[in-house]
Amino acid sequence: MTLPTAQTPKERSTKWLATKGLRPTRQRLALAELLMGDGKHRHVTAESLFDASKDISEAVSLATVYNTLRAFCDAGLMHEITVDGSKSYFDTNTSEHPHFFWEDTGELTDASTERMEITNLPSAPRDAEIASVDVVIRLRRT
Repeated sequence: MTLPTAQTPKERSTKWLATKGLRPTRQRLALAELLMGDGKHRHVTAESLFDASKDISEAVSLATVYNTLRAFCDAGLMHEITVDGSKSYFDTNTSEHPHFFWEDTGELTDASTERMEITNLPSAPRDAEIASVDVVIRLRRT
């Protein structure tokens, strides 16, 4: 997906929501502006987005952040990446790509697909198909 081009962060965020037909409520717009206002992709947790939202004029609760991130994922604006089975990150880059998870900082970053090959996947069970493959490469600093 190409990022919407617009002049102001508010316009860019409004267009981002409109690409998937999401109603631009005040809170969705405020969170969308934090996520896409500068036109750059990012990885966030609900908690990090909630913390960032404290600096904006539109008050949002942590529950609203979770619900909004879920709505953005359901609409196809973001992907959820689960690390350790309990920590979820939300990525505004919806193309299929691998990630690095930095164990020391808890940061999730994009990894290059330049040399990556996924081969010899197991067969899907009967009456199922593989929808996608998520790759999270855990890193530890030396």
